[in-house]
Amino acid sequence: MRLFAIGDLHLPGGDDKPMDVFGGQWEDHFLRISQDWRGRVGETDVVLIPGDISWAMQLRDAVADLTAIGALPGRKVLVKGNHDYWWNGVTQVRSALPEGMSVLQHSAIDLEEAVVCGTRGWTIPTKDAPLPPEERKIYLRELLRLTMALEEGRRMAQGRPLVVMTHFPPLYQAERDTEVTRLLTAYGVHTVVYGHLHGAGIRAGFSGEHRDVRYRLVSCDSLGFRLADIPLHS
Repeated sequence: MRLFAIGDLHLPGGDDKPMDVFGGQWEDHFLRISQDWRGRVGETDVVLIPGDISWAMQLRDAVADLTAIGALPGRKVLVKGNHDYWWNGVTQVRSALPEGMSVLQHSAIDLEEAVVCGTRGWTIPTKDAPLPPEERKIYLRELLRLTMALEEGRRMAQGRPLVVMTHFPPLYQAERDTEVTRLLTAYGVHTVVYGHLHGAGIRAGFSGEHRDVRYRLVSCDSLGFRLADIPLHS
């Protein structure tokens, strides 16, 4: 099994919603992702998709996008992003998934060679930008949900690599010691993949090793619309 990741596919959700309004680099972006995917991913491989999957507002309108992803090789594991408004209730989402596709909602999945934990996350507070009270409440709730996923994942892992996928960044280039990163280090996480950052925001993201955990920004435009290879034994 090889492990890949790519986030923020932003598929149209049944509407004519061209992504090139955000810049020419987005023209035919899913076609380019699909070509790279077919050339590199085998049927026994796994692709992690950390959120912002479809612009659909209702689950029924996201089905075509889920089907398009499902038609690509390999097994897929998804978490919710902040724009996945169609994701209302994990049971309903699971009932609409094509074969070979799984979703995580502050939970974990055993992939045999590794265990993957997944949750949406939230904007992290920084020294320069503390969260207002309502946002802080959401952030703390998401921190608790991440802890739940890590507890489940650690029970499953039994010494195998523990991988975390979250939509929101757990750290930034200029802000690496956060409540989230301390939690990830405490649970012995091997690798974290995350998305959410686009355009000029990509420069704020951190990819590298921090306190024994490997971090990788995998929003599709940050990757040049090619899947990231996620090593499990480095």
